[in-house]
Order: sequence, then C-alpha cells, then structure tokens
Amino acid sequence: MNASQLTKHGSRLILAIAATGLAFSQSLPPLSSNATVYATGLNNPRGLKFGPDGAIYVAEGGTGGTASSAGICTQVVAPVGPYTGGNTGRISRIGLQGARSTVVDGLPSSQTSSAQGSLVSGVADIAFVGSTMYALISGGGCSHGLPSSPNGVIQVNVANGTWTQLANLSTFIASHPVANPSSDDFEPDGTYYSLISLGDRLFTTEPNHGEIDEIDMNGTVRRVVDISESHGHIVPTALAYDRDQLYFGNLFLFPVEVGSSNVFTYGSDKHIHVMVPQLTTVVGIAFDSQDRLYVLEMSAGAGGPGPGQGMVLRVEYNGHLTTIASGFTFPTAMTFSPDGTTLYVTNLGFGFPAGSGQIVSVQITN
Repeated sequence: MNASQLTKHGSRLILAIAATGLAFSQSLPPLSSNATVYATGLNNPRGLKFGPDGAIYVAEGGTGGTASSAGICTQVVAPVGPYTGGNTGRISRIGLQGARSTVVDGLPSSQTSSAQGSLVSGVADIAFVGSTMYALISGGGCSHGLPSSPNGVIQVNVANGTWTQLANLSTFIASHPVANPSSDDFEPDGTYYSLISLGDRLFTTEPNHGEIDEIDMNGTVRRVVDISESHGHIVPTALAYDRDQLYFGNLFLFPVEVGSSNVFTYGSDKHIHVMVPQLTTVVGIAFDSQDRLYVLEMSAGAGGPGPGQGMVLRVEYNGHLTTIASGFTFPTAMTFSPDGTTLYVTNLGFGFPAGSGQIVSVQITN
C-alpha cells in the first residue's frame, strides 16, 4: 500500500484494507459480549435489509473477475486501476438460524489492480418498495472492466432470480458532473454506496463524486444535493431518513483522523447541517423505534484502519454518545430487525477471502 494512496483515495474504502485485512484473518479481535455471529459464507457483504417476508437480504460485492476494458474507455489510474470485472456479485437471503440461500447471482463485480490487493466492489445495497426489491450496483461500468454492465439500480424478481435495469447511474454521473470532483481520486462510473426507499422513490449516496441522487419508478435520476459543492471531498456513505429529513454520514479520508466525520441532515431548507459531530469513518446510520440514532463506525482509531476497531454508537437524547457494540472488523452497513430489538451488521466486508463475510447480531438494551 502506497501511503499517498491512503491519504488521497479516501472514497475507496477497499483501498484502506489492503495493508491490514488479510494479515489479521487468523487472529481477529473478539466482538463485544452482546454481539454474535448470525450468518457466514458471504462474499464481501455490504448493505442489508429485512424483506416483507421477515428474512434478511444482503448485498454481496462478489469476487470480481478478469475481464478488462483497457483500450475501450478511460481507466481508473494506476496503482488503483486498471480494474478488471466479472459477474460474481450476488444477493443472498438469510433465513432462520442464519441459513443462507442465493436470491440472484451473476451480477456485476469488479476488483482493483493486483498492486492494490484485487479488492472487490459489486452489489452495494438493497431496498424494498412495497414487496419489490431493488439493488444498487457499484462494481459495474466501463472503468471497472464491464462496459456492457453499468452501475445503476436494478429491479429484482425474488421469486425466480431474474432482474431488469431500472436506472443507469453510470450514464447519469457522466452527464451530470459535480461542482468539485477530486482530481486525484476519481472513478468515472462512481462508487455508489447506500440505497434507501421513501414511498415510491429510491435515494442513493455516491461517495467518490460526493452527491445524493433520487430515482423514481420510471428510472429517472435526479440529483438531490451536490455535497461536493459546499463540503468538498468528504466521502458521503451512509444514508437514512427520519422526521422529514435525509441523514447521511461521511467516511472522510485516509489515514483515519479521529473525529473527522459527522452525521449530517438535509431537509426542506435545502442546506446541509451537522447533526452529530466528531465521529470517525461513518459507514452506517439507523434509527430505532424511539427515534434514537445509531452510528456504525468502520474503524474508530487513528491511522489504520484496524481490525477490531469498528463499533456501533447510539446518540442519546442529550447528545451523549453511548458505545452499543464493538470489536467489528471492517463492517459495512447495519439495519434493525422489524421489532427494533436487534441490530444486524455486515462484518468482514472488505479484504477477506470469499465466504469469510459475516452478519453479526447485536442485542440492544435500553
């Protein structure tokens, strides 16, 4: 790992893992006592949601591939690129006692150059509109080695494992540049991260360019806010909605600086406000049944990031931060159970061999 890449390429979560992830696969720090591994066998797990049937559905980045688009389009510059891609992404259903089954596979997945650890991006998140599943593709597009498989939002038929494209986000991001893209950290097809539903609309964050976008059921994409215009390259990741406002968290840049991230709000006044300051590497946010905000930090220590440094915090009504669970290694997202008593976190989300990814359950006490 080149130290300058850690500093400059903050929006590529996967790059930060190369120097740390695999070396610790045999000696990971323990989870806190209220956290239990619920499911295993996942390939670079990312966003997860409960479906209308009460099961957990999880997006998996996949295992990348070897297809190259060199000479066809602009590549991500070395040493991060060029990427290669394949169709190894999938979505899994987690049933009783953590049993995994495949909902759909063969989805776009790509990996960085071998110099950067061949680290993988693919299906980033899922969301439901009514009983219909939608998935966010982040490992596609020509700059990721997959010119015929763009980044975008797809509609998934859970019953038979087929899918159709709803929105082409590679095309949108290319034709709608943000005000302040990072010149030394740029992905032509974007690196979309979170997907949530609000009524019959979907909302997504794009960390590399710095924006929140809206997708309607006709596949029309609209930029909600250009975060880069007012805040520069802060790398927005997590996304949630509560009390008529969008909430988003940011990762910021590497090496990790403790207190450099925040949870922000964006509401009807069309301005971004800091809601929770002085956080670190935010990759997940969620609200419980009492409207208390929970924050997932990928790595809460300086430098690194480091194995075992991921944690879940709760923002109390007085603004105090309570540590709810700790000991996670490169967690990527979280969601509450329908009854609000248990939080589920995707763990070992970057830099580990295929099948190493986990879902961890966290029991919540008031």
